[in-house]
Amino acid sequence: MIVLDTHALVWWVNGNDQLSTSARQAIASELAEGQQVLVSVISAWEVAMLVEKGRLVLTMEIDDWLKTVESIEGVTFVPIDLDVAVQSVCLPGGFQPDPADKMIVALARHHAVPLITADSKIQAYRHVKTVW
Repeated sequence: MIVLDTHALVWWVNGNDQLSTSARQAIASELAEGQQVLVSVISAWEVAMLVEKGRLVLTMEIDDWLKTVESIEGVTFVPIDLDVAVQSVCLPGGFQPDPADKMIVALARHHAVPLITADSKIQAYRHVKTVW
């Protein structure tokens, strides 16, 4: 099982070369082994916000894009539950203030699984394992 950061999700689904080889291989390996690729619903919110602000252009409407992602076998959108919400504000070591990043990191920590991310601030955070 792994968790995808928002940009990793977008790059993977859209076949963008910005996704590292290691990240692409980790995702493919998880899916080949029948494992889950988890995506926080906060990532769906972030993608919708980016589209709304014109900072991300998709080849289809946001609702259709998210349904397409959701239909990929092995990909699961995970709602923000009570534990993850609380953990996101109690992250050890003074994690950065971005609430979406906190939710995504808390999800990976909650499941004790790696987080696929290119974000150097998250990669430097020693309390979550990352793959890039």
